[in-house]
Amino acid sequence: MIHYRIEVADVHSHRFLVTLRITKPQPKQRLSLPVWIPGSYLVREFARHLSPLKAKQGQREATITALNKSSWEVDTQGQSPLTVQYEVYAFDTSVRAAYLDAQRGFFNGTGVFLQAQGFEDQPQSLKITGLPKGWQVATALPAIKVNAHGIGDYQAPNYDALVDHPVELGTFWRGEFTVKSVRHEFVVSGATSDLDGQRLLDDTRRICEAQITFWHGRRKAPFDHYVFMLNVVEDGYGGLEHRQSTALICCRKDLPRTGRAINKEAYTTLLGLISHEYFHTWNVKRLKPVEFAPYDYTQENHTRMLWFFEGFTSYYDDQFLLRTGLIDAGTYLKLLGKTINQVLATPGRLSYSLGQASFDAWTRYYRPDENTANATVSYYTKGSLVALGLDLALRQLPATDGHEPTLDGVMRRLWQLGRPITQADVAQALADEAKRSPMVIPCKDGTPLLDAWQTLLTRWTESCEDLPLQALLNQHGVNWICKQAPLAQQWGMRLQDGTGSTSGTKVMAVMRHSLAESVGLSAGDELLALDGWRVKRSDDLGTWYDESRTQTLLISRDQRVLAITVPALSHRDEAPAGASGDLVLLSLHDVSPAGDTTTRRMAWLHA
Repeated sequence: MIHYRIEVADVHSHRFLVTLRITKPQPKQRLSLPVWIPGSYLVREFARHLSPLKAKQGQREATITALNKSSWEVDTQGQSPLTVQYEVYAFDTSVRAAYLDAQRGFFNGTGVFLQAQGFEDQPQSLKITGLPKGWQVATALPAIKVNAHGIGDYQAPNYDALVDHPVELGTFWRGEFTVKSVRHEFVVSGATSDLDGQRLLDDTRRICEAQITFWHGRRKAPFDHYVFMLNVVEDGYGGLEHRQSTALICCRKDLPRTGRAINKEAYTTLLGLISHEYFHTWNVKRLKPVEFAPYDYTQENHTRMLWFFEGFTSYYDDQFLLRTGLIDAGTYLKLLGKTINQVLATPGRLSYSLGQASFDAWTRYYRPDENTANATVSYYTKGSLVALGLDLALRQLPATDGHEPTLDGVMRRLWQLGRPITQADVAQALADEAKRSPMVIPCKDGTPLLDAWQTLLTRWTESCEDLPLQALLNQHGVNWICKQAPLAQQWGMRLQDGTGSTSGTKVMAVMRHSLAESVGLSAGDELLALDGWRVKRSDDLGTWYDESRTQTLLISRDQRVLAITVPALSHRDEAPAGASGDLVLLSLHDVSPAGDTTTRRMAWLHA
């Protein structure tokens, strides 16, 4: 067996002390540390946070040789137990690595536990000890012998399971509920004393119950314990999924507070995050792409299907808020409209497919810069729109043998495969769900149903065409209304307002084929004045802008003041589709109470 021990070395220098003990090591025992963490597709080089390794066999110092940036070889003699010790610097406040200070500790196994090569499939034990007085432990890792605070011994069946159970440490708020025979814990670190924990638990319970029912009906879930770990900060947002837990970050203003009015938009965002990460318990942690079976922790694991695993999860996260009554149909359509507008405001969608964006997540999506919107498309947002389009297309098909086709049915069919999947499996599940029904999206006469769905799926994920959402939404009783976007979006730039009386407005990104690009604006420019009038905030552009005549825009670039000519509307070339100046608004339109459109809309919006 492989034994790990982790303890606090020094809260003020943010260091954990880790001891690894291999009972019967191999000759020339190799050790390695993952370079990435599943669910976050970027090589993060966790080994940079490790102190030099020290190894012993009994009283003998064992020589350690570095093989590359994240693996080592220990010169062992015989099979007497090998002990390796090192410190881990932990000062990453995100959900991906490790953190430690006098108030709180947190770690993911991928950033702290060396992998003993050759023993990955053996049981791995963990002792958590040496914590500050009064601290507790929260983790879904199976406990063997722990005290009332959770301090003590845990065990995982293998290395994959060990590093897939993050651990929260500190003096956090804690609550729990049981749903469908699964015990759910919710721990909150950093919340104010007036946290309305009961509301948070009640609303989370509704989401969990609905999702377990979605995947399993009346059957049991494949886990009996789940932990939500929420770190509350002044400004932050994010989450990372695991098989039996999730690590979350939110702003303090996002939380419900006893005796105070709730910020509905912020709290809805938090509930959407909770819903998203919980849905991942199935979609990507158990139902996963073939490229992730098994994980290779030493390098990038490329797949062209993140549009399915992240995008479809992004579709269902808000759907479950709607299905559980946590939001109404009007709020849901606003959230959906926001996603549509994000995609339409991304010129990269016209040159980069979802499949390519998924494959290149490691170098593009997770390394954003001022050109990201031109260089790729989000597999989260556009992937969720593919899910929407497929769901609406299926819902238009007639029932066969009493079965009404939906994307829900497709997801369940994929789950029942019980193995990693490919895009061909998704197409097959679509065809099986549609059964003998004709395609809603036109295809050549005589094309087999499976080939038709495969062709459609390929078009929507491997080409750069816009999705036919306007027509599909209209057929479900939803209006697609265009209104003029804010001036910055019409010009094709993203701005950030400064703070203070003398700080101006900064250009953060310039869209391809836009007015901003054509007149020579660049990321990093500071807008000073338009037509002689000071620009302090982005809204000032609309105040001083006159499209009927040529105007002069003063900017600051690298401490130089430059004049840029903004032509009148009549003197400009027509902007291509990538530089949209419109916003899409979605609303319900009047339909006949007895019509098919009403029936479809009520089923989709769960009215």
